[in-house]
Amino acid sequence: MKSALPVLNRRLLGVAAACALAIGHGLSPALAATPKDTLVITSAMDDIITMDPGEAFEISAGEIMGNSYDRLVRYDVNDPSKLVADVATKWSVSADGKTYSFELRPGVKFASGNALTAEDVVYSLQRAVQLDKTPAFILTQFGLTKDNVKDKIKQTGPLTLTMETDKSYAPTFVYNCLTANVASIVDKKLLMSKEVGGDMGYGWLKTNYAGSGPLKLREWRANEVIALERNDNYWGEKSKLSRVIYRHVKEAATQRLMLEKGDADMARNLTPQDLAALASNKDIKITATPKGYVWYFSLNQKHPILSKPEVREAFKWLVDYDAIGSTMIKNIGVVHQNFLPVGLLGASTEKTYKLDVEKAKALLAKAGHPNGFKITMDMRTTQPIQGITEAFQQTAKRAGIDIEILPGDGKQTLTKYRARQHDIYIGTWGADYWDPHTNADTFARNMDNKDDAKSKPLAWRNAWDIPDMTKKSDAAVIERDAGKRTVMYADIQAEHRKSSPFVLLGQQIETAAVRADVNGLKLGPTSDSTYMFKVTK
Repeated sequence: MKSALPVLNRRLLGVAAACALAIGHGLSPALAATPKDTLVITSAMDDIITMDPGEAFEISAGEIMGNSYDRLVRYDVNDPSKLVADVATKWSVSADGKTYSFELRPGVKFASGNALTAEDVVYSLQRAVQLDKTPAFILTQFGLTKDNVKDKIKQTGPLTLTMETDKSYAPTFVYNCLTANVASIVDKKLLMSKEVGGDMGYGWLKTNYAGSGPLKLREWRANEVIALERNDNYWGEKSKLSRVIYRHVKEAATQRLMLEKGDADMARNLTPQDLAALASNKDIKITATPKGYVWYFSLNQKHPILSKPEVREAFKWLVDYDAIGSTMIKNIGVVHQNFLPVGLLGASTEKTYKLDVEKAKALLAKAGHPNGFKITMDMRTTQPIQGITEAFQQTAKRAGIDIEILPGDGKQTLTKYRARQHDIYIGTWGADYWDPHTNADTFARNMDNKDDAKSKPLAWRNAWDIPDMTKKSDAAVIERDAGKRTVMYADIQAEHRKSSPFVLLGQQIETAAVRADVNGLKLGPTSDSTYMFKVTK
């Protein structure tokens, strides 16, 4: 990948940067509209750590992966319960439910010009397991390990391969896992040429690109810009846009002003107040879709106070859910108190908790803390996270809990959280694939609570040791009867609401405000299913 953008890209980035600078100083620049063949998006992207699909596990990175990498199959964004062909044209499972076979479409090429064959698919899946980065669990949960993956995932012909699982899982679960970013197909020949010390091109791919999707990564500068360009080698319908530019603009007010002035085509992180103000603007359209994301905060069970059951429950009675729903997430979310977002099989809509300070005080007294205590809370400085955190700080104080807020960007707070070094963490969790196990596996399952555990789901991050709930989640994922699975997940969610260190707050309704000349945008239920290559201007 070249280190510099073409002249048009550089001019465009300069325009957007100048606009942001001028707005920050209270000026009103009169800048030209964005080029007809270019989509400029303003978004808060400070959570991105890498561009390697074998490691990328952040919401913002997910959208880039979904637009730039192919997989074997995808789900239908209009009906996520249905699978559609991507690189694979045929797929089947053996009678014993353990061997999955795939046949690939011929003539597919990577952006590099290299042919995409079954060898690349096998390499990609094996590589993800062998790298063993955060998202690898999506594949290793099928019994795949560094030692056996080459025996379990095999090429059977130039365009055919098989994958063997350790158990007979619900087939929809397996296929949906293969729609995830970690199952993206990478260019083996290109990565082998970039390999250093047997790293499978890992060092190079963190900031580069080796895919075959409709858009290709041109450049990524952390907390600044992501530039995508049309991949003319793409096997399917080519992108109507020549390029898509994501500008990191953290402040919602700045995003809104850039959109109103025509210096951006789309704003992704607007507040309810911004959306309300734009409703009457004939030059702006607003689109929204329920997202498979939930807002939550969690309590580290390594903390001697937070680990007490009464304290865990008290926190759930100290949230003003009604106020959050009517102000901070109005038009961008709904109150939701379960780890499965509505839309997934078995998702509960039960709302057990409301703001009740007296009930919380009684629980704290029972736990031996009638006067409360001091604690810290790590917070990413974006909305609505910041607003929710500050509101909760006030209601918690009414019960004697003194919360010190520790602000940071997405990368800082995530790194600390993943190391189990937080007291309280507030964040967002998005479904990695469209099956209830995607969230049960992280909120309600913890195979090994030791610090050096291989699998580190959200339950592990909060040191919540739950062998019984883990067994229930394991049983639910291999149940092939959808009705029985639904009941099993309802039971797990009920227990989780009562006993977990997670305070579930709401489910996101993702919104985007776009200029009137932008057409074809459909926000997907997961981050990797919002397809910018289908957008036109």
